[in-house]
Amino acid sequence: MLATATVALGALAGSALAASSVDYANLFKRISSGCSTNGPASCHNTTRQADTCCFESPGGLLLQTQFWDTDPSTGPSNSWTIHGLWPDNCDGTFTENCDPSRDYTDIASLLTAQGASDTLSFMQQFWVDINGQNERFWEHEWSTHGTCYSTLEPSCLPSGSPKGAEAVAFFQTVVKLFKTLPTYDFLSQAGITPSTSKTFTLSQLTNALKAATGVTPALNCDGSSLNAIEWYFNLKGSLLDGEFVPIDAPSKGSCKSSGIKYPPKSGGSTTTTSVSHASPTASSPSSEQDAYTCPQGSGSLPSKGTIHASSTGGLLSGGTWSTQTLATYHFSGTTDSFTMSTSKGDCGVSSGKLSCGSGVSASTFSAVTSGGNLLLAFSGSTSFSSDATPSGTAQETVFTGGSHSKQYTLSITSS
Repeated sequence: MLATATVALGALAGSALAASSVDYANLFKRISSGCSTNGPASCHNTTRQADTCCFESPGGLLLQTQFWDTDPSTGPSNSWTIHGLWPDNCDGTFTENCDPSRDYTDIASLLTAQGASDTLSFMQQFWVDINGQNERFWEHEWSTHGTCYSTLEPSCLPSGSPKGAEAVAFFQTVVKLFKTLPTYDFLSQAGITPSTSKTFTLSQLTNALKAATGVTPALNCDGSSLNAIEWYFNLKGSLLDGEFVPIDAPSKGSCKSSGIKYPPKSGGSTTTTSVSHASPTASSPSSEQDAYTCPQGSGSLPSKGTIHASSTGGLLSGGTWSTQTLATYHFSGTTDSFTMSTSKGDCGVSSGKLSCGSGVSASTFSAVTSGGNLLLAFSGSTSFSSDATPSGTAQETVFTGGSHSKQYTLSITSS
């Protein structure tokens, strides 16, 4: 049975990440869903829930994802930063880009116009893109993941809500949830702080995080360096104002069991933080069913194959995107954690860019089965992007994440 606790977002005012001068009343003005939180948590219902405005479905397994970026550094030197809040399905599959008609742009102006300028200010410090493209990053997180929440459908909002109100509520909720999960502080309280020389075991890190929260998150590494974390939840009620139920991560992530580096950020400022944390209260799920089946285990990793882009073409031997004849990639490991190489050398990610070559330091990847495809993932995300779509002999640099204009997934095909 998964370890659980309940966090009522409406009751949380303090945060280790929030400066003491923040006006919480204005920062989290929220529209009301009118939904009860007395029913089952998402993924724990025993009967069909017809009202998906008040029961998150099918994406009832929520991942609050955070980055620890050091090359280059992003955000304050004593805080992790926001990646997003993703609604995975209870069986481990997921959908993305659910409603292109609501792919809002200029998120900053949308937040400001609807009275959420304080939320925007927080995002500008703690929800930042490694390449400096914050607006593209926010637009991507909303269009790719935010539009897939059933409880954020426009028809679920109060009558008269302005256009884009559900997106504003999404960003406010992500920020508020993030403020209850100060990963840096949780580790620091156990004596684990960034170091240029120390290494840690996976159990040291997860034990510290479980001691602080009661649940175990998934930790992801770039090579041997810690760089991402996933906190998992089910949800009671609506994303607008419901209760998040923390659960243990269904898999351990890509970090190995020992020798994990936690490098310091360079050149970043620190933040003044309060130490007021809400204490979760224990609760039990509504049924004994597991909330999630880990997708990594549902497909096997071939020893070699080609990598295809979801839109057109695929990857060449240097790790670039092209419509030319695809290169053969060699994979070593399991779908949970593997390295890959081509005739040019090892493949790795540095400064958010994928490349393969003789001087490249190998990164650790994972793979997720979705819709019959085995999708390449890095730091828990299957999103990749480039600045343009290749044609002819042109090759485009592949970036991790969806912050560039052309976004796609990469599928592994055995050969």
